[in-house]
Amino acid sequence: MTAATAPHHPAARPASETTADDLRLMAAAIALGDAARGTTWPNPAVGALVVRIEDGVPVIVGRGWTQPGGRPHAEVVALAQAGAAAKGATLYVSLEPCAHFGKTPPCADAIIKAGIARVVASVGDPDPRTAGAGFAKLEAAGIEVTRDVLRAEGLRSHAGHIRRVQDGRPHVMLKLAVSADGKAALPGPRPAVITGEAARARVHMLRALSDAILVGIGTVLADDPDLTCRLPGLAHRSPVRVVLDDGLRLPPTSRLVRSAGTVPVWVIAAADADHAREQALTQAGVEVMRVGRGADVRLDLAQALALLATRGITRLMVEGGPTVAAALLKADLVDETVVFESPVRLGEDALPALAGLPLGMLSASPALNAVERVPVGADLMTVARRP
Repeated sequence: MTAATAPHHPAARPASETTADDLRLMAAAIALGDAARGTTWPNPAVGALVVRIEDGVPVIVGRGWTQPGGRPHAEVVALAQAGAAAKGATLYVSLEPCAHFGKTPPCADAIIKAGIARVVASVGDPDPRTAGAGFAKLEAAGIEVTRDVLRAEGLRSHAGHIRRVQDGRPHVMLKLAVSADGKAALPGPRPAVITGEAARARVHMLRALSDAILVGIGTVLADDPDLTCRLPGLAHRSPVRVVLDDGLRLPPTSRLVRSAGTVPVWVIAAADADHAREQALTQAGVEVMRVGRGADVRLDLAQALALLATRGITRLMVEGGPTVAAALLKADLVDETVVFESPVRLGEDALPALAGLPLGMLSASPALNAVERVPVGADLMTVARRP
């Protein structure tokens, strides 16, 4: 099941009848939620606006987004900011308000209590605890509900939440840096500087907007990476760092292990990996999890992704080397690719970007459609997503 199959309910006011203001304000609400991505898991990053019409002009009286750790929810933040001005106003929200009691009361109840007259939402929430019940509760209270406004944009914004609920795994974004001759690393393997400063800054922003970043043990042994966000002022947005390491070869002296107390490091190992090595990593602050092996004797990637979903990960950025990238593509577990093509050439002896696969399969794959192709400094960035 894909993100495009998120719940679709008959609208009280069809999206085709919405106003230009509705579209503009919904775009703003979605943008608010997007800015919080990577900080709210396991909850979705929702954006919300409370808007009043004054002298025929919409005026924003409250704005909110899901707070770090997932609470408070966006609607509650926006309503609190609006205060008494919420009575009779319109609430724009990127995802259907929740209808269930969890660690906090339902947002639908808060909306009703605040006296909101109309709710405009982008997409329904597939979470079975809500799944239309939020809209139904609002309508039962006499609130006008308009659904599916900028639905495509809302589906993209909440792709991680939808994928986790519907498919039991995170939304997987594969990032590749590729030389002009289709290579990813020097022989050895040894790391190579492929992209320019602008592209590297873009990659760090992608990290900041992800819940977790995943690499294979081969990349760690070759590069000894930090895998943190190094943009000024955004170090706190560094994602959980995940290493696929079937035999627990992660060196205790690696940068990842030495910084595990600051930014979490999770290692996914095989069920038969050495327990003494696990204990050494655990004592250093690394969390070790185990999955079975697949038919190729390597880690079962579907199991690994399902495990991450149970831990709350909704958006996973993959920066693994050619082996991990190719394995995920072969298993049809990639939902989005971000490829930075460089004018730099590494030579015939360098490692291909996809182990055992032609790079052209990315553009030829029916599972991924190119949606953006723009220059980033001297490099070219191409983004492709599932239809």
